[in-house]
Amino acid sequence: VRTGQRQNRGMRTRLGCLSHKSDSYNDFTAILPDKPNRALKRLSMEEATRWADSFDSLLSHKYGVAAFRTFLKTEFSEENLEFWLACEEFKKTRSTTKLASKAHRIFEEFIDVQAPREVNIDFQTREVTRNNVQEPSLSCFDQAQGKVHSLMEKDSYPRFLRSKIYTDLLTQTQRRLS
Repeated sequence: VRTGQRQNRGMRTRLGCLSHKSDSYNDFTAILPDKPNRALKRLSMEEATRWADSFDSLLSHKYGVAAFRTFLKTEFSEENLEFWLACEEFKKTRSTTKLASKAHRIFEEFIDVQAPREVNIDFQTREVTRNNVQEPSLSCFDQAQGKVHSLMEKDSYPRFLRSKIYTDLLTQTQRRLS
């Protein structure tokens, strides 16, 4: 039953991406979390511009993550960000009983061969992570997370900065200030 649920969730994710495929967002309410109109008002031009300074700056801002996620959906590669975020959340786990179940869930969702949202990592990293998950610790995904972070930083992030999604967001925040 769990496998069927995962496949259904994966299919919904893929179908949702198809319906949102766009290189532009004139209505940023679809991107921003919480109350979108209020969020866009709170987003300063300075903050949105700072996202271009570094990838980590983008990832440290919830609206930056939301905009980047929207961009990745247009490229059908949001699993990379979702994995990175799942790892960040996993590192906050304090219960040792929950640690094992969360580790296995993340592994099955993103790392395992033919996982519903499989990230693109090399065989060696996959095997190291598989072994780490057998006796999970807060750092069991560090190598895989680092590879995915590097991939996004070198590949998706520069395209995001050149994308119409990001440039339109900058334009809208600048317009709001005028």
